[in-house]
Amino acid sequence: MRIILLGAPGAGKGTISSLLVDKFGIVQLSSGDLLRTEVKRGSETGKKAEEFMNNGALVPDNIILDSMRIRLNDDDCAKGFILDGFPRTVVQADSLKQMFADMALVLNAVINLEVPEEILLRRLTSRRTCSNTDCQAIYNIHTKPPKTANKCDLCGNALIQRDDETEDVIKNRLIVYKEKTQPLIKYYSAYSQFFSVPCIDAKECMEAIQKKL
Repeated sequence: MRIILLGAPGAGKGTISSLLVDKFGIVQLSSGDLLRTEVKRGSETGKKAEEFMNNGALVPDNIILDSMRIRLNDDDCAKGFILDGFPRTVVQADSLKQMFADMALVLNAVINLEVPEEILLRRLTSRRTCSNTDCQAIYNIHTKPPKTANKCDLCGNALIQRDDETEDVIKNRLIVYKEKTQPLIKYYSAYSQFFSVPCIDAKECMEAIQKKL
């Protein structure tokens, strides 16, 4: 099963990806996670990506595409994968289409998660992440608070608000999404594998996806 998951920042791509991973025994591939790993390593790619990420801007294609191509060749991708947050532009989608053709990969589904903007803002400004780089558990102060304020339930380390999840940066991310990423919905709507589902409630969203698949 090879799936592309579309949706604005905060639409629930990470949550739905995790549910799909458990359901189908495949791996989740997030370009954001890959880039944040490079930032932590202090690599040249990470340094270039960090400035764009902290300002809520899209990371240039040339920084993303090579790392994604290498990742798709890893053994754990053989059974299938979910692309979460990639592609983000029509140019990337064209490159991905060629990449799939070169690697003889078949795309099974393109799923678009639909969420009103006011809910996106509430979700993202309420998100907190474990500061322990080996944990990185995610919480929401409204819908999934930690048992002890500002402490991770799993490892006890402090929770932080990421630099790219403050209100000003999030508003900029949504503007960028509308300008550059939303056209992907039109791009993929021509695919027979494309469908949209509301994603206000994760359980209901997953049930709708399973019916489509």
